[in-house]
Amino acid sequence: MELHRGRTLLAGVLLSVLPSSGIAQDVFASQRAQMVADVVAMAQATAFETARPVFSERVIAAMGKVPRHRLVPPEQVPYAYENRPLPIGYGQTISQPYIVALMTDLLELSPSDTVLEVGTGSGYQAAILAELAAKVYTIEIVEPIGKRAAEKLAALGYHNVITRVGDGYSGWPDAAPFDGILVTAAAPDVPQPLFDQLRTGGRLVIPVGGQWQSQELLVIEKKPDGSKVIRRALPVRFVPLTRER
Repeated sequence: MELHRGRTLLAGVLLSVLPSSGIAQDVFASQRAQMVADVVAMAQATAFETARPVFSERVIAAMGKVPRHRLVPPEQVPYAYENRPLPIGYGQTISQPYIVALMTDLLELSPSDTVLEVGTGSGYQAAILAELAAKVYTIEIVEPIGKRAAEKLAALGYHNVITRVGDGYSGWPDAAPFDGILVTAAAPDVPQPLFDQLRTGGRLVIPVGGQWQSQELLVIEKKPDGSKVIRRALPVRFVPLTRER
């Protein structure tokens, strides 16, 4: 798919998810459309590594709908739709939109799925997941960030997102099993509790590697016999997964 054809498709997607009056009132609509076009172009450029030159229409629609500017700190609003990470305080960041779209697409979610996110951050990734799944459980270890994200997600009407402040390494056993688990910080290895909480056939998408070492974005599928199938998607750079002491 050529880039100009991709932008035509994106315009149609945006029109399908936002009423015409909403587009007129949303001063960020054109910036959001450009962000999604940039994501589409980057997907094509990195397809030799990810084997995903095109993201699903559902993922693209979610990226075109969620108001990223409502989920970043006020000082970052002018940069909300740039295709790059942004600081959100306390040494944490909101991921680059392309990475958000890629990780979401790798989960291959269905509308009836239940998802766990480890590392709520700004709440943007949780909002994207909420557009695609029936229920999203999300955990944030940094209390002020977690509480702020919970308030913003509620204000945006994402009532299918359940938030918690705590250590996400051990997952959310009471809500397991999950159809998909997404981790937004790099772990030195794959947390066994998270894999254990996957439903058979479910996928865990996680960056793995040390803070000052190379990191790989992994897709781990749980087979019926409980074994792992691991695929490397892309070299990445994430903040480290923080544990409670």
